Amino acid sequence: MSGKPLLVTCGLPYTNGPCHLGHLRTYVPADFYVRYLRRCGEDVVFICGSDNHGTPIVISAEQEGTTPRDLAMRYHAHFDETFKRMEITFDHFGMTDDEMNHRQTQAMVQALVDNGYVYSETIQQSYCTTCKRFLPDRYVEGICPYCGAAARGDECDRGCGRHLEPGEIKNPICKVCGSPAEMREQEHYFFKLGEFKEFLLEHLSHLGGTANARNYATGWVREELHDWCITRTLDWGVKFPGRDDLVVYVWVDAPIGYISFTREWAEETGNDWKRYWRGDGDIVHFIGSDIIYHHCIFWPALLSGAGYGTPSAVVASGMVKIDDQKFSKSRGYVVWTNEDYLDQGLPADYLRYYLLSYTSHTKELNFSWKVFQERVNSEIVNTLGNFLYRTLHFAQKFFGGVPAGTAAPEVTAEIERSLAAVDHAVREYEFKGAVDAMMALAAYGNTHIQNHAPWKLIKEDREAAAQVIVDCLQVAKALTLLVEPVLPEAAQRAWEMLGHEDAVSAHPVSEGLAPVQEGALPAPSPLFARLEDDQVAALEKILEGRVAEAKKKELKTMTEANQISIDDFATMDLRVARVLATEPVKGSKKLLKIQVDLGDEQRQVVSGIAPFYNPEDLVGKSVVMIANLKPAKIFGIESNGMILAAGEEASLLTPLRDVKPGTKIC
Repeated sequence: MSGKPLLVTCGLPYTNGPCHLGHLRTYVPADFYVRYLRRCGEDVVFICGSDNHGTPIVISAEQEGTTPRDLAMRYHAHFDETFKRMEITFDHFGMTDDEMNHRQTQAMVQALVDNGYVYSETIQQSYCTTCKRFLPDRYVEGICPYCGAAARGDECDRGCGRHLEPGEIKNPICKVCGSPAEMREQEHYFFKLGEFKEFLLEHLSHLGGTANARNYATGWVREELHDWCITRTLDWGVKFPGRDDLVVYVWVDAPIGYISFTREWAEETGNDWKRYWRGDGDIVHFIGSDIIYHHCIFWPALLSGAGYGTPSAVVASGMVKIDDQKFSKSRGYVVWTNEDYLDQGLPADYLRYYLLSYTSHTKELNFSWKVFQERVNSEIVNTLGNFLYRTLHFAQKFFGGVPAGTAAPEVTAEIERSLAAVDHAVREYEFKGAVDAMMALAAYGNTHIQNHAPWKLIKEDREAAAQVIVDCLQVAKALTLLVEPVLPEAAQRAWEMLGHEDAVSAHPVSEGLAPVQEGALPAPSPLFARLEDDQVAALEKILEGRVAEAKKKELKTMTEANQISIDDFATMDLRVARVLATEPVKGSKKLLKIQVDLGDEQRQVVSGIAPFYNPEDLVGKSVVMIANLKPAKIFGIESNGMILAAGEEASLLTPLRDVKPGTKIC
C-alpha cells in the first residue's frame, strides 16, 4: 500500500454512438484494477463520465433533427446503463456539458491566460460559402499536408496520425454539403505547448503506467512540439472566456472533466477534491492507445500551466481486432456490447474474463466468437468452475459442509505464491499475468483433488478424505476472493456457496489464507454454463450478416460515387475519327502510333492495341475517340486523345454506318 489517496479515471466515452467491444478494452481492466486495489485496502476513487462536445455530435444531432444536448444525454444514459450491466462500477459518472465542467474549464483556461500560456492569432480557416459558416474540426475533410492521405479536419486519421491545426488541411471540403471550402481569416486562441518541452520530458521520465504510453509520448516531444489552437467556431461547447463566438476545443474541456467529476463526487460524499488534483494523491488514467498524445503531452502541460498536479501513471491499452480484421464500424467488424452480447443472454463475467486474459494489456486484442467459446469452456467452465463445484459438492455430500481441520502447509504455500504473483502482476498493469496466476491456482486445485482422489479415500480413510477436502476448500476460498475483480457475479455466488452471507467484495484478498471455518454448507450448483456450438454459430451469423451488409452499402456508395450527371457527360468531347496511318512504337510490344482525321484537323494518338491488330488493317477504319483529353507523353511520344475499345481484346468502337470524320457523339 502506498498510503496515498488514489484517483483512477477512464477515457471518456463519446456520446455519438453506442458502446462496443473497443470501449470495454479500457473500462474492464480499469474496473478490475480498482476492485483489486480496494480489496488490498487502498483508498481508491473511480471516476468517469461522458464526453459531450465537439463537431461530430453537432453533425449527428443535425442529421437526427434533435439538439446536441438531447443526443448527448441519450448516449450518456446508454453508457451509464451498459457499464452497470458489465459490472463496471464508477463512484461517479458525469457529463462534460454539465454546469460544473463549464465553470471548471473556464476557470482553468482563464488561469492559462493569466499565466501567459495563451495568445490570440488571426489564422486562415476553412469557410463554406454554401453553408455560410466557418468549418471547425470534423466539418472539414481534405488532404493531409504531411503525408498526402485523405484526412479529417483535426487529424490525419487514415494516414500518419498527426494532429492537424485549423487551416492546415489541404483541398478542404465541407463535410455537410460537399462543397469546396475557401480560406478566410478568423481570430483564434493558442496554448503555448511548445514552452513545455523540458517540463514534459521530465514528467515523462518518471511517469508510471505502461511503457507504450511513455515511449510514444517521449518520441513526439523530442521530435517536435507545436502550439495548440484551443478554440473552435461552434455554438455547442464551453465558451472561451470573454468570447461568445468561440468555444474551447473538445480536447480541453474533455480531460478537465476528470477534475469536474471528482469535484461532483466530492460534493456528494463530503470529500475534498483537492487531495487528488492539488495535493499529494496519485492519479492513474486508463486510456486507449489512440489518445496517448492528448493524455501524456497536452493534458499534463495544461495542468501544469494552470497550477494543478499531474497524473502519476497512464495505462494505455492495445487496439482491438474482430476476426483478424481491423476494428471498423463502417465495414461491419464491430461487436456491440448490448445488441450482440448482453442482450443475447451472455454473462458479463465471460466477456470480462476474455478481455483481461486474452493478451497483455498493451498488445492488440483479437476477438473471435470461436476463440471466445474455447476460452470460456476450457478455462472458466472446465478449470475454474469444475474445481469449485466438485470440491463444494463433495464437501456438502459427504461432510455436510466444511470438515474440521486446517489446510496442509504445502497448500497454504501455494496460495501464498499465487497471492504474491497476482499482486505483482496487477501493480505492473499486467492483467493477463494476474488472471493466469489465478487460473494456475485453479489448475493446482484440480490436480490436488484428482491426485488425492477423496472419492476413494472416503471408503477407506474418512479423516484423510476430510483433509483433502479442507485443502481444496482453502484453495476454493482463496480463488473466490482472487477472481472477484474478474468475475464479480460468479464470485459472489461462489462465496455464498462457501457459507457466507455478506459481499465477497467486502473481504481483503489476503483472507484467502485465513482457515476455512468448520460448518454446514448449502447444496452447490454449477457456477458456469458451457457455450454450445449452436449458440456460437448464431453469434457468428450476426457478425457475418453485419459485414455482408456493410460491403453491400460500400458497393452501393462506390457505385453512386462513380455515377456522373448529364452535365459531367457533356464535358467529354466524343468524336468519330478516321485512321490515316499507323506504325508500331519502337521498343514497345503493345503500343501503336496512330494518325487520325477529325474533319477539321489531324491528330496523333498512342494506343495500346498492338497485340490485337495489324497496323495496316486499321488504315481507313472509323473509330470513336475522346478528343478533349489532356495531351500526354506515352513512351516519349505525344498523344492527343484516346481511341476507345472494349474488353480484354480491345474491340474498337466503330459506327454502324459511315459518318464523316469529326462527327460529334452525343
